[in-house]
Amino acid sequence: QIDAMEVSGANPVQFLVVTRILACTVMVPLLTIFADAMALLGGFTASALGEGITVKLYFTKALTLLDYSDVLPAVFKTILFGFAIGFVGCFKGFTSNNGTASVGLAANSAVVTASVWIILIDAVVVQVTNSLLYA
Repeated sequence: QIDAMEVSGANPVQFLVVTRILACTVMVPLLTIFADAMALLGGFTASALGEGITVKLYFTKALTLLDYSDVLPAVFKTILFGFAIGFVGCFKGFTSNNGTASVGLAANSAVVTASVWIILIDAVVVQVTNSLLYA
């Protein structure tokens, strides 16, 4: 498909790489925020069923204990994670050999490489945010 795009005069980097990296960079933080909201809702459900706590009391207590230093570094990390996932996936896809077997190997390699990058990015961002917040 990449060769066909090049032959037709379309820029495959613009149509494939940029859009995928942008989509990953935007959607991973949005999915994380959605998952956090569902976790708060699940916590409320468990508290309401177990102890009969009201909605107002639960969210007042939960949100007063939450600080910007808890939320902002986590959201910033997910932006970097999304960029790394999109970039590694596109890089491995573009550098794969011809044939379906090499596409499978490239996909497997992309997952492993992106996982390693996520661990490295997480370690660096945690050290930077801890030094900034607690300096």
